[in-house]
Amino acid sequence: MTEEKPAILWFRQDLRLADNPALQVAAKHPFFAVYIWDEQDPWPPGGASRWWLYKSLNSLKQSLQERRIQLIFRKGNPLHVLKALAQETKACGIYWNRCYELYAINRDKEIKSSFKNEGIPCQSFNGSLLVEPWEIQTKTKGPYQVFTPFWKTLQNLSFPKPNPIPDLQGWKTPVSSEVLEEWGLSPTLWGQGLEEAWQPGEKGALERLNHFLEEGAQAYARKRDYPSENGTSRLSPYLHWGELSPIQIWHQASRIHGAEALPFLRQLGWREFSYHLLYHFPELPSKPLRSSFDRFPWEVDGDTLKAWQTGQTGYPLVDAGMRELWHTGSMHNRVRMVVASFLVKHLLLPWQKGEEWFWDTLVDADLANNAISWQWVAGCGADAAPYFRIFNPSLQSQKFDSEGTYIKQWIPELQALDSPYIHSPWQAPIEVLERAGIKLGTTYPFPIVDHDFARKRALEALRAL
Repeated sequence: MTEEKPAILWFRQDLRLADNPALQVAAKHPFFAVYIWDEQDPWPPGGASRWWLYKSLNSLKQSLQERRIQLIFRKGNPLHVLKALAQETKACGIYWNRCYELYAINRDKEIKSSFKNEGIPCQSFNGSLLVEPWEIQTKTKGPYQVFTPFWKTLQNLSFPKPNPIPDLQGWKTPVSSEVLEEWGLSPTLWGQGLEEAWQPGEKGALERLNHFLEEGAQAYARKRDYPSENGTSRLSPYLHWGELSPIQIWHQASRIHGAEALPFLRQLGWREFSYHLLYHFPELPSKPLRSSFDRFPWEVDGDTLKAWQTGQTGYPLVDAGMRELWHTGSMHNRVRMVVASFLVKHLLLPWQKGEEWFWDTLVDADLANNAISWQWVAGCGADAAPYFRIFNPSLQSQKFDSEGTYIKQWIPELQALDSPYIHSPWQAPIEVLERAGIKLGTTYPFPIVDHDFARKRALEALRAL
């Protein structure tokens, strides 16, 4: 008896089995799965993301193997790879979940068109968002550019319940695969800190979600701004890689906490808003939404950029955040805003430089979130922060890390310096610094820019626009 022709399930940023729409349809046939390293992608994963991807793919491969499903790995142009696989296996159809970057949209259209000519059905699905970017419009039938009305509209929608893992039937004929370990995805720079901080994969995602909903969700609104508290969900990398779907999070959080979950779910709303903007304004990762910022007088000082990247600015909260990022591949949300504001408004360095650094160092580096959030801080994007909002790092530190707990965790050379001077060591009397074993300019840097001078300079530049 001839074996039924297989379906091909193409994994992308949906590395899970539960609530996976493409998997639901592929599972109606015997199937095998493929992950393709797209060598033409203009935004390939950065270093920390590659580490996560390697771990997540291994986890996914194990989950599929337990169900006798093949996950194969191929590098190259996805159209060429899929054509070769379809020809080799005489596939009956190809299924995947959508991505929303312009490159991915155009690539997928080309793939669908090519296979349509060959009589092989291709179907794509929404496996990453609560709602497709084109399904929400303003009253004038255009895209939203302000978050609050977008969020109000989103809240009034109903979303389907997440689908459980269906019965799976793997295609029995072996399909050749490249060796994942030979792709060189695991970086040497971040390994140890990332290993300590994260458990990539669908199992780790579900454990993290359950832990947050049981232990942290009720206090989220109260604790989320304090970096020394364990107050955030830490779900963003799992969402980016699709180890959890936003539908799963929305329904589970709503079921357990009802209206109390809304401050947390609002963050899901911001993610949806980011994808809404990226779809309608696809050049956002490289160009400001407000074209007047094309004329902004950015600085080009490489030394200050390096100091920011390495956590050597002389402003403890900024430096703590940048060191946390380097060690763990993540940074507390409140501190992200402070370090981003510092780069673009204190140092007058282009927001794209910060976007590039975050892209390489964040395990949750997400093109939509990263671009839209940097533009928000810089004041050049949709619903942007007002130009006159320039965070004072010392005051932010006093407000959200009053005892310096977070700072001391990431800046050991300031361990013996207590509040209030830990927020601005350059203001401490010399005898206080000596008792703490600190020699400014040697053991810890002087501020690389004066706050009052930087604020005045930034306001002048911004007003000129």
